[in-house]
Amino acid sequence: MTPLVPDSLLRRLDVPGPRYTSYPTADRFVEAFGPAQYTQALRQRAEGANVGGTPPLSVYVHIPFCESVCYYCACNKVITRHHERSREYLDALDLEIALHVAELGPNQAVSQLHLGGGSPTFLSDGELADLMASLRRSFKLVAGAEISIEVDPRTATPDRLRHLAGLGFNRISFGIQDFDPQVQQAVHRVQSFESVRDLIQAARALQFESINTDLIYGLPKQTPESFARTIAQVAELRPDRIALYAYAHLPARFKPQRRIIQSDLPSAEHRIRMLGGALAGFIGSGYTYIGMDHFALPGDSLSAARRQGRLHRNFQGYSTQPDCDLIGLGVSSIGRMGATYSQNAKTLPEYYDAVRQGQFPVVRGLALTREDLLRRAVIMALMCQGRVEFESIELAHLIKVREHFAPELARLQPMVEGGLVEITDSAIQVTASGWFFVRGVAMAFDKYLQTDQVRERFSRII
Repeated sequence: MTPLVPDSLLRRLDVPGPRYTSYPTADRFVEAFGPAQYTQALRQRAEGANVGGTPPLSVYVHIPFCESVCYYCACNKVITRHHERSREYLDALDLEIALHVAELGPNQAVSQLHLGGGSPTFLSDGELADLMASLRRSFKLVAGAEISIEVDPRTATPDRLRHLAGLGFNRISFGIQDFDPQVQQAVHRVQSFESVRDLIQAARALQFESINTDLIYGLPKQTPESFARTIAQVAELRPDRIALYAYAHLPARFKPQRRIIQSDLPSAEHRIRMLGGALAGFIGSGYTYIGMDHFALPGDSLSAARRQGRLHRNFQGYSTQPDCDLIGLGVSSIGRMGATYSQNAKTLPEYYDAVRQGQFPVVRGLALTREDLLRRAVIMALMCQGRVEFESIELAHLIKVREHFAPELARLQPMVEGGLVEITDSAIQVTASGWFFVRGVAMAFDKYLQTDQVRERFSRII
């Protein structure tokens, strides 16, 4: 299929940069932000509830365990076949949940709950039931709440999906990455198209509100031709949402990636062709391009939010949920509370030690400055709406956009000349072509990137 975006344009904008699930990005968190600062942020939320109410919460629970390692993985995980280890972890989660209830009070309204990992389906049916019961005892899941879970297709069955539906999960995400057998062997994640197809059909019969799939391009042994076949197979399955991520090969940081043979990785030219082909393939199959790395069927709520200018972005990516505080539970989880970000300990011993001592396991984070909040507003407006209205920014932050951001507007000029961005007297508007590179547009307003040109910590935009 003819690429929707010219290869020449993709090539010119192929630079490393953040995904902007937050601003400032997590690499800017500092160890000076710890349990005391996080407790203060929780108490400020509790005080706000006493005065005039607060928005609902979002809750993320990280389950780190996996039975086998996927070589591309950059997530925080524990590889083990000893399923008895999960009981100790669930007990620690109960302690961490209790710490939050002690500060915020019981029955805090939650509009979004997500279980990620690792592999949440490493837990047994009984353990998942125990975890959900604990969460429901401590928080109030509001009517219409999004309750989602990541599922490893290799360890799931239709009966397991039925159990998940019975526990209240209404959104489900399957990790596919690629259907090509050679690619699957190269990354140590083998699962057939037929097995995933059967699970998606079962999930549809169980009436999950949204069925999502994850794909990765840039993996070893992938070619533009082989990935085009995967794109066609996924389009045939008709998931409600598709996440398409670029593989970032950083073996110095992520030990499992050292098992990937460097010479097996596709060239930059082939990666560009894969992305162009995927964009054309999914849009040609009737999907709406939501932004950056997400697609959705036209009838999905994410597509409606995109059309109506109601998109939001959080640590899980694009969302229909309004900006709200996020509690991150479990090892390495990231949270957002008011004008702060926090991250839990990254190892199980550190995490267990903290919660058993009755202390939040926060080891780093950030209290945002006024400048951070201003730039976050601009970057999220670009990432979610593709437009920054000068008047709304100026009224909310008491600045003059053209004066305050003069260097940034100058930095956008090549994109203006390339037809990716339009700048008027009243707004910055990302064009239809520019929407495919909105991450690069947002980078112009990232203060930290301008002072630190070392970007190897980030994946490439393409």
